[in-house]
Amino acid sequence: MPTRLQAPQASASQEQDRAAPGDPTDREQDWAAPRDSTGQEQDWTGQEQDWAASGDPTDRERGWAATMRSSTVGGVEVAHRDSRARVEPGPVLSRRDREELEAIGLRSGATRSSGAGRRAVEEAPDPNRTCFERDRDRILHTAAFRRLAGKTQVFVFPEDHQRTRLTHALEVAQVARSVARALRLNVALTEAIALGHDCGHGPGGHASEDALSPFLEGGFDHAVWGAEVTMAPLNLCAETLDGIRNHSWSRPAPATPEGEVVSWADRIAYVCHDFEDAVEAQVVRTDQLPDRVVEICGRSRRTQLAAFVNAMIDATEHTGLIGMAGEPAAALADFRAFNYKHIYLRPNSRRQASHVIDMLRALVDHLCARPDRLPALRLERAGDGEGIRRAAVEWVAGMTDRYAVRSARQWLDYDPARVPRGVDLDT
Repeated sequence: MPTRLQAPQASASQEQDRAAPGDPTDREQDWAAPRDSTGQEQDWTGQEQDWAASGDPTDRERGWAATMRSSTVGGVEVAHRDSRARVEPGPVLSRRDREELEAIGLRSGATRSSGAGRRAVEEAPDPNRTCFERDRDRILHTAAFRRLAGKTQVFVFPEDHQRTRLTHALEVAQVARSVARALRLNVALTEAIALGHDCGHGPGGHASEDALSPFLEGGFDHAVWGAEVTMAPLNLCAETLDGIRNHSWSRPAPATPEGEVVSWADRIAYVCHDFEDAVEAQVVRTDQLPDRVVEICGRSRRTQLAAFVNAMIDATEHTGLIGMAGEPAAALADFRAFNYKHIYLRPNSRRQASHVIDMLRALVDHLCARPDRLPALRLERAGDGEGIRRAAVEWVAGMTDRYAVRSARQWLDYDPARVPRGVDLDT
């Protein structure tokens, strides 16, 4: 199992939201004022002093401040004073109950949840969530996952509607979940792998792997790095880490069918949505798609995703293997080859990748020469020599695109002409 790293520290402080004093309007009193179990409005006395003097509040701010507490019904606080939703009181579905349901409902060969799961550091099981649900939730709330919002999928500094590495992960999770649910596999494990599969990516897309590889023995692979470094503080289950580590087709096969599903879902999602983004950026046109792609799955993302997802479900239903039959699989391969030629390896993309590589290597070299610029905790953990270099790589790999560019400009007075610019429409 990978070595467990020390979890990152939480931010030092967090500014409290405050609302300024002032009496709510009649409209706000009517719909927003908290009420007790008898329907009487709760007293604002004393709260106005706590929400002290930050200027006259707007009506919206007063309305928001009026809902600091809600209504109480039968000793339970509810969200709305007119809340009517009710369910029958009774036992809840515990983790153990859901594990028993898995034994009944999952397909033979699917991965079963078991207690706290197989983790590098033993933990007590959660009373309500399965081990893979905990993994999914940990990934979703980690800073590494949030930072994917600022990392390149295809285009550096994407336009409003283009994908980031975060939206890619979400779309992979949707595709993988659709397949796993239909096949009666473990959906929570599938989601955890899908959400975490790209958390090891550096800034600037796959070019970051070329940039950072020379600094590490064995090179930098985002899948391996994600499982063994980025996700290490989360103490995830072995099955989740295996799926993250081996989601790329160039890696050994994942050990679970859920991991295999994510490997396919990753390819399906990026082939379809990278093409859609490239069409939006006027890099390619839909009428350029290969004939077999159009024949099998059409020209729109909706029909393409449906065709590939249904092909996976059909193949497993009839063979028990995680994959696709010949024709749809060939269409996916043709689609991917088209993207490589016309999107990923086009001259402007190659120039963009070259800029990313040069900038990230310059940042690592600088941090190796100036380790005092590393965060104190990371520097303390690094020690000397090789540890400093690995710490520099670890920090640069975690940067968002904009943070990397800003660091290069501030620390190195980096030439603006050599900074990655994103998509250039003059293809």
